[in-house]
Amino acid sequence: MMAATEPEKPVCRKSPESWKRHIIRQLKSRDKAQKILFQDVIRSYVNLLERCTQKAFITKGILSATRPLLLPSSEDSLKTATGELAYQVVELRQEIKIKEAILDKQHARLNELQDGLKAGQVEHSTLQTCVLEVQERNQLLKRDYDTLLECCQHMDAVYRKEKLHGSELVEDMVRWKQQAAARMNSRNERRVRAREAGRHKELEVAASKKLNIEEIPQSASLPSSPLSPRSETGEKVERSHGRLFRSASASSPRILGSIRDLFDKKRRGNSVCSLEEDLFTPLGICLAARVPAKAIYSLDAHEQGINAVRFSPRSNLLATGGTDRVIKLWDIKAGMLHNRGTLDGSNEGITSIEFDSTGTRILAASYDKSALFWRLDDCVPKFTLTGHSRKVTAARFKCNLRQVVTGSADRTVKIWDLQRTACIQTIEVLSYCSDVVCSEYYIISGHYDRKIRFWDSRAASCTQEVPLQGKVTSLDISPNHRELLSCSRDESLQLVDLRMSNTRMAFRAEGFKCGSDSTKAIFSPDGSYLVAGSADGAVYVWNVSTGKLETRLSDKHRCSVNAVAWSMSGEYVVSVDKSRRAILWSDI
Repeated sequence: MMAATEPEKPVCRKSPESWKRHIIRQLKSRDKAQKILFQDVIRSYVNLLERCTQKAFITKGILSATRPLLLPSSEDSLKTATGELAYQVVELRQEIKIKEAILDKQHARLNELQDGLKAGQVEHSTLQTCVLEVQERNQLLKRDYDTLLECCQHMDAVYRKEKLHGSELVEDMVRWKQQAAARMNSRNERRVRAREAGRHKELEVAASKKLNIEEIPQSASLPSSPLSPRSETGEKVERSHGRLFRSASASSPRILGSIRDLFDKKRRGNSVCSLEEDLFTPLGICLAARVPAKAIYSLDAHEQGINAVRFSPRSNLLATGGTDRVIKLWDIKAGMLHNRGTLDGSNEGITSIEFDSTGTRILAASYDKSALFWRLDDCVPKFTLTGHSRKVTAARFKCNLRQVVTGSADRTVKIWDLQRTACIQTIEVLSYCSDVVCSEYYIISGHYDRKIRFWDSRAASCTQEVPLQGKVTSLDISPNHRELLSCSRDESLQLVDLRMSNTRMAFRAEGFKCGSDSTKAIFSPDGSYLVAGSADGAVYVWNVSTGKLETRLSDKHRCSVNAVAWSMSGEYVVSVDKSRRAILWSDI
């Protein structure tokens, strides 16, 4: 073998053209990249060629040296080896074809990927353009939002300022009204005291004069007095007011004339007095209510349960309303209830009844989402007030008698104008309204969320809330409009002083339970007593001044008592229950 000669070292010559070097580098890189794919095939092919060359040299040497000694078996073995090599060459060529096919597929895949890349780049540029446009719009919206936010903050500051100013105005108005009410109460008290002093003086003067009873004609009789429907004889008047007439004969003409003059003055005063005096002075007169002691009459007044009962202001008429959709009118004669007539027109049961101060008109609330208005001379309602979305639980006349107020389960209180028969104001009261009462400028509502709310009807705003321990079932205002009575499901009555709303008194009794969510509790006509029916069928009477239970009337009702009414004369109490029964109570 020949010794390998050292390769000549290439002479580094700096080419002046750099682009040629760049092309050469690219060619080398491509050659290297493409050569890798065929490196194994080329290496195998080179090894095969080397082995073939070596075998050829070996075969040639052996043939030249030992030609005469060559055996047929050697030729056969050589042919066999050459055939194997040829077979390997064929296999390698097939592998080369397979590699070339794979390479073609890869090139096709590469071309597809390059096309997808170009499309992705185009889409990327389009999306970048869209992003820039969106960013510009967002900047514009951000500037608009900042502007609106500044305006909102400014308006919120103005709103808070105006709200504070409004609350201050309301407080000032309430304070002025309280002062005006205090002045009015003071004037009314002075006027009442002066009248009472004058009457007492006249009575004392009349009582101090001694007269001969024999001089009185036999036909002289005591006139009927508004003090009591049963004051028909001198004996009964003397029993009712014994202290006033103890020093003189009850049948004295001067005394009778004095009493007649007093009540004539009272009637004349009512006819010419201002509206405020009419509001606070009932037409009926009750100097002292008499606590009922026993039941004097009972009957099944309706075909179904009775929900409401009310006496007229003159105590000569009683109205009851029940789930049989009618209102029945009753006269009280000789200690009995006599049916006087029926008022129809409601599509569902009656929930409350209210007389106006003249006793000639009736307002009722109904389950049919309306309130109905009747005149006593007509059994058909004059008009119906519709607009609530659920049952109407209470309907009351306002003090001016030209408007009425209704409370409903739809969480609203509505004020209606009777002349237009239209709703003029709707107050959102936030909770199921169970009852309402009215004063000149305020509406008081009781609710299932255990609160009593005071509303200024002129501004439709809540001025005060009084929390209780149970659902409020009914409300009532004392005759002098200074105290508020509430009945609630915590088995108690609450008395709230309207002049000092934080002053409250609770009335409870053993065995007293509020029978339903519409149980009514009321004042006596002189404001000295409270009366309410219980779930056990008994009627409870409390003394306001002492806070103690005055009496418990039982053993007449068979089920829960829904409502009670006390006549303006102070003589009768009527209670009604769920089993359509009405009981007339008296002290006799």
